[in-house]
Amino acid sequence: MEYDVVIVGGGPAGLSAAIRIKQLAQQKGQEISVVVLEKGGELGAHILSGAVMDPRALTELIPNWKELGAPLNTAVTEDRVLFLTETKAYKTPNFMIPKCLENHGNYVISLGNVVRWLGQQAESLGVEIFPGFPAAEILYNEDGSVKGVATGNMGVKRDGEPGPDFQLGMELHGKYTLFAEGSRGHLGKQLMAKYDLNKGRDPQAYGIGIKELWEIDPAKHQPGLVIHTSGWPLAHDTYGGSFLYHMENNQVVVGYVVGLNYQNPYLSPYEEFQRYKTHPEIRQFFEGGKRISYGARAITAGGLQSLPKLVFPGGALIGCDAGFLNMSRIKGSHAAIKSGMLAAEALVAALGENRQFDELAAYPVAFEQSWLHEELHVARNVKQYLNKGLVFGSIMTGIDQIIFRGKAPWTLHHSEPDHACLKPAANYQPIVYPKPDGKLTFDKLSSVFISNTNHAEDQPVHLTLKNPSVPVDVNLAKYAGPEQRYCPAGVYEFVKNDDGAERLQINAQNCVHCKTCDIKDPTQNIVWVTPEGGGGPNYPNM
Repeated sequence: MEYDVVIVGGGPAGLSAAIRIKQLAQQKGQEISVVVLEKGGELGAHILSGAVMDPRALTELIPNWKELGAPLNTAVTEDRVLFLTETKAYKTPNFMIPKCLENHGNYVISLGNVVRWLGQQAESLGVEIFPGFPAAEILYNEDGSVKGVATGNMGVKRDGEPGPDFQLGMELHGKYTLFAEGSRGHLGKQLMAKYDLNKGRDPQAYGIGIKELWEIDPAKHQPGLVIHTSGWPLAHDTYGGSFLYHMENNQVVVGYVVGLNYQNPYLSPYEEFQRYKTHPEIRQFFEGGKRISYGARAITAGGLQSLPKLVFPGGALIGCDAGFLNMSRIKGSHAAIKSGMLAAEALVAALGENRQFDELAAYPVAFEQSWLHEELHVARNVKQYLNKGLVFGSIMTGIDQIIFRGKAPWTLHHSEPDHACLKPAANYQPIVYPKPDGKLTFDKLSSVFISNTNHAEDQPVHLTLKNPSVPVDVNLAKYAGPEQRYCPAGVYEFVKNDDGAERLQINAQNCVHCKTCDIKDPTQNIVWVTPEGGGGPNYPNM
C-alpha cells in the first residue's frame, strides 16, 4: 500500500503529526495521504500515563479543543509535594515548590481518552488509522533510506509455522515514515543503531511507571488535587517517587515511578508501589474504595542530553520514541504533541518541494528554535542530580530550579546506561516485602487480570532471548534473577526442572508491553519484539 506518509504509533505524537499534516495540506490545497498504524486493538488501548496535561501544545494544534469536546475535564486545583518517612509526611511549603511542579492551568486527564479523541479528529481530516496492526519490520530502499514498514504476519503458531488463520503482513510504503512508538520503541531502537543516531549523546535514561485507577469514597474525593511524593519506601540512593491525581467521577489515579538505573537487584518496583500505598498519608484515600484498572509502562527520562539525532534518510523519530519527556515536570504528552507538529511541518514543506526519502533537516532546526527546546534546556540537569541520591539530588534540584531557574551555566552528563548500573546480588541483602492484603495491596497476577491483557495463546513468544543459557548462567547466578522482580506483570519466573536444574519460564501471555525487560536486563539478552496484532493490555480510562 502506497502513502505519502506512514506513521508508526497512534499515541499523542503520531496522531498530532497526522492531524498537522492534514491541516497544512488543506491550507495549501495539497493532497497528502497519511496512514497511522497502531499495535493496540483500538486507539488508547496501550496508552498509559499519569497524567497531568499542559494544554499548550494541544491549543496550538487544535485551538478550539474545548468546543470540540476534548476530554480535559478536571482543572488542577491544588499542588501538594510531600516528603515521606515510614510513618510521617512533610509538606513542602508552597513558596519552596519549584516552578516545574506547579500545575496551575493544567488538567488531570486520562491520556488514553485524549488519544481516542485525537483519533476522531484525525479521521475527520481523512487520516487512515489501522488499529491492531503493529509495524514489525522497517523496509529500506536500495540506497539505505527508509521506504516504509511491514506489519507482522497474523495467525502464526508457536513453532513459527502458519496456522489455519494465517494472514500475510502488509507492506506500507511512504515518501516519509514517522516513528512514534512510545518509550523504547523496538523499531526506533533499530533505527538508532543503523544510523548511529545516539553518537555524541548521553545514554538514554528510563524509569518504570506503575499505575492503578481507583474509585474512592466521594467524601474523600477532591477533583483536581495533585499530590507528588518522594522518600519512603525507596532507599535514599534510588531515584523515584509517586503521583496521586484526583480525576472526575470520584476516580483517583495513583502510581509510582522508579528510575531504572537502580543498583540493588533485589528491588521490585511493583512491590515498592504496593508498599507505598500503605503509608498513613496515602492509604486514607483508598480505604473503602475499589481498584478498577492496572498498568505499567517505561518512561524515557534522559532529557536533552540523551535526545538522539531526530532524522535519518526517509523519516524521523517523534514523541517518546525519541525521548522528549520533561522529567522535572513529570509530563510528556504536551512534548509529544509538539514534536509531532514540528516533524509534520518539516515533512509537508519537503513534500511541497517534491522531495522524498531524504533527511527532514528542518525538523531538528525547528525544535532547537521552539519553546519545547527551551523548556527541556531548563530541565536538563534535574535527572542527573537525582541520580546522585535523593537528599543531595533534591537539594541540588532546588538550587538549580528555584535559584538558577534552570539557567545555570553548566550541563551535567551521565555515561552509564541503566542496565549497566545493576550490581551483583552478593553486595545486598534480599528485600522482604509485605504480603498483599487483597484490599489495598495486591499480587501481580490479580493486577494483570484487571489490565485486560491478552495475547493469542499459540503465537510465537514475543520476548526473545539472544542466548537461552544466559538467564540461568549469568542473571540468576550473579544477580539473583532480577527479571522476576523488575517485570511488573509476572512474565518471568525461575522454575525447577524435574532434575532440579533451574530454568527461566517466560509467561508472555501476561506482558503489558512496558518494555522494562528490554531496558533493564543486565546482559541485554532479552529483546522485545511485536506480538500478533491487537495483543497486550486494553486500558480503559488510563
